Amino acid sequence: MISEGCEQCAKGGKMVIFVYGYCDQRDCFYCPLGENRKNVTDVYANERKVEDDQDLIEEAKRMDALGSSLTGGEPQEVMDRTCRYISLLKDEFGEDHHIHLYTGITGGRENMRRLAEAGLDEIRFHPPLDMWGDLHGTEWEDILYIAREEGLTPAFEIPGIRPEDEFITFVEEGAAEFVNVNEFEMSQGNYRRMQQKGFDLKEDHMSAVEGSHDVLDSMAKHPKVYFCTSVFKDAAQHRNRLKRMAKNVRRPFDETTDDGTLVYGKAWVDADRLDELGVPAEYYVEKSEHVEVAWWLLEEMIAEGDIAEGEIVEQYPTVDGTVVERTPLPDGSIEGTESAQSVRAE
Repeated sequence: MISEGCEQCAKGGKMVIFVYGYCDQRDCFYCPLGENRKNVTDVYANERKVEDDQDLIEEAKRMDALGSSLTGGEPQEVMDRTCRYISLLKDEFGEDHHIHLYTGITGGRENMRRLAEAGLDEIRFHPPLDMWGDLHGTEWEDILYIAREEGLTPAFEIPGIRPEDEFITFVEEGAAEFVNVNEFEMSQGNYRRMQQKGFDLKEDHMSAVEGSHDVLDSMAKHPKVYFCTSVFKDAAQHRNRLKRMAKNVRRPFDETTDDGTLVYGKAWVDADRLDELGVPAEYYVEKSEHVEVAWWLLEEMIAEGDIAEGEIVEQYPTVDGTVVERTPLPDGSIEGTESAQSVRAE
């Protein structure tokens, strides 16, 4: 059985909270953070910038979050903020709202106590790469037992740079509950540094590093070592999160695609014109300069000459509503777009 945090993440039910962009670790050449997140004090819930605590609550409700994960930078560098968010989420959504935290430092007993008192369920440690294989007898071993004594579930979360059996030993000794290995990836934030270290992309892949999957396979033979591929993160976690959002925010006339995007029609006519054509009120919304309407109705009205033109819009169900694709009508048709292949799925 995988950890509760991983299970919720796979369902797209984990809200990701970027708590703080600064980190004292200087030798993590593989750090994936881009310029918009590195060395900033801004907070984000998923991709939503958090201006106040209510933004955090609204984003969790928007995606019907089962739990949350806190990351950075380094969340333990801003303990007051981190603990406040944990308590806020537990108070709002109850004890069943599972919360885990990623950290690259040990932190000590006082931090473990504060995190536990705030309501943190699980803490995932990422030791420095140059210490892998030599963690026994160090503060990294001590903190696993301290975290457990304070009521937290301790675990390791590492990138799949190389196989390291010592992590498995910690699990078998009862110090760590599990090890989560992420497929080693190259991103915009680390691409140049990774190349300088001699790493290359896997053939026909946009982010996975050549050879990383071999590392995952070799460690994942142990029942408490879980691995998370880059394909799974994109195809399952992210997509499922969007689907959860779409289900909550879709209007009666919006269609949800297999990718979790929303599809609707847009026309530059008055709402009175739609009333004349007998379009039910629940199938459209009037905006300041246009109407948004069920895409299949718009397509029919344009095909019959009732409305001159319009477009099919596909967008994310996020707060910013980023548009994925626009298909003009009558010059184009949704039947020829990728959306058409999945738009009737739900």
